[in-house]
Formats: sequence, structure tokens, C-alpha cells
Amino acid sequence: MPELPEMENYKVQLSQHILDLPITSVMVNREKSINVEGEAFRSELLGRQVVFVERRGKHLLFHLDNGRRLLLHLMLGGLLYLGSSDDRPERNTQIEITFGSDLVLYFMGLRLGYLHILSAKEAEESLSHLGPEPLGRRMNEERFISLLQNRRSSLKTALVNQDIIAGIGNCYADEIAFAAGLRPSAKLQNFEMGDFSRLYLAMQEVLIKATEAGGYMEMPVIKGDTLTGGANDICEVYDRGGETCSRCGDQIIKAEMGGRKVFYSPGCQHDR
Repeated sequence: MPELPEMENYKVQLSQHILDLPITSVMVNREKSINVEGEAFRSELLGRQVVFVERRGKHLLFHLDNGRRLLLHLMLGGLLYLGSSDDRPERNTQIEITFGSDLVLYFMGLRLGYLHILSAKEAEESLSHLGPEPLGRRMNEERFISLLQNRRSSLKTALVNQDIIAGIGNCYADEIAFAAGLRPSAKLQNFEMGDFSRLYLAMQEVLIKATEAGGYMEMPVIKGDTLTGGANDICEVYDRGGETCSRCGDQIIKAEMGGRKVFYSPGCQHDR
């Protein structure tokens, strides 16, 4: 599932190409991916322009020129691609939105994901449960510690809880735990203040590096895109079960915790 770095990459790259272009065509191939009837969805979008793309947690908000919003959550398996009709991806699309003469935004893999047309108020209410942004201006070490220190749960469970902090999922929770030298299963109630401080710095470092590297999604956003997917090469433990830890030389463990895959290095990540 795309997380903060992947969605930030989508936001930046789409903003470079689709803003202020009129929407000239809308194709809905799966009405379960939208929240209104297909014809109403098309009618709402035709002739409109996207004036701003915002990311909130794992969501994208496309701000339209009439004040309405398109709220996107890719969920598991969702992908975006921006190209011409001759450059369409070789897979099924659920929604296609054309900007200008022939610039098409393809939405794929929306089996669980969705693209909803909402008022500004409805969009705000839909996202009101989300916790603060981990890299936002209002986040600092003191606030981070206040969000976690009184919780009785495992580290990974807390990090992936969108109501606590928005945007972190399976991959980066494991990477943050590794960077902090803590096991994903470590219990927050056993942490000392130094553990929380180390964890905060690890969160900042991991998310910034992954965002600068374009996230881990392998499919390029647009033809010629050489940025997307670069974070695959800098992951230390995620999806590297059985490989050798670069820090301690131990074998990276792949396990399951609360129905989620979890990766960690037993030699240099510790419980509290």
C-alpha cells in the first residue's frame, strides 16, 4: 500500500503536469470506485480544472476550481499513471481523466481504493480522524512523544495507526524501527525517554530519505520518470527476509504480527 513518500511523490509529479488544464474527458470503468453514479461523476468533472494537489497522510486531494474536491485513497494495489492515449498502461483501469487534448491520468488497481467527489467540508470531515503529519511543521519531538508515551501497544501497531500519526504503513514502520534500533514488537509502555527521542529522529530520517528517493512504488508516474521506486534500494529490512543485515551481519527475520508482515534484524534491534 502506498505510504507517505509514495503519495508525496505522486503529488509532486502530478502537480508539475495537470494543474490548470481543463478536464476534457472522464471514463469510469468501475462505479464501485466512485461515490456517485458514473454520469454524475463525469458531469461534475467535465470542464473543471485541478488548481492544487494536496497530500494528507496516504490520501491525495485534488482541489477543483469550483471549490469541490476529489479524494483519492489508493489502498492496497492502487496505482497512478499519467500519459497520452498512445502511452496507456497495459492493465485494466478503473477511472481515466483526460486533461487538455491528450494527457490522461489513469487510475489502476482500485479494487479497495476509491476516488470520491466531495465538497470541501465533506472532504475535511472524511479526513478529520487522521493524526498529525510526521513531517509537518507542527510536529516536533515533544509532540511526537506525547502521542506515543502513554499508549500500551507495540511500536509497529502505533506507527501504522493513522489516527495517531498519518502516513506511515508497513514498510516505513519497519524501516523506522530498524533505524531506531528497536524491534517492531517492542512495547511502548516499556520505553524510556531516550527511546522515544531516538524513534522520533529515526522517523524523520527514514521518511525524508524515502521521499527524496521517490518512494518504493516500481511503476513510473509518467514516461521518462527515473525517480519513482528509488526507495527500494535504500530499504534496510523491509521485504529483505533472509538477507544479511548491513549493520550487524545477522539474518533479517520475516515474521507476522497482528496480521501484518514484519521485518527486523534480531542482532541490532531490541525489545524494551
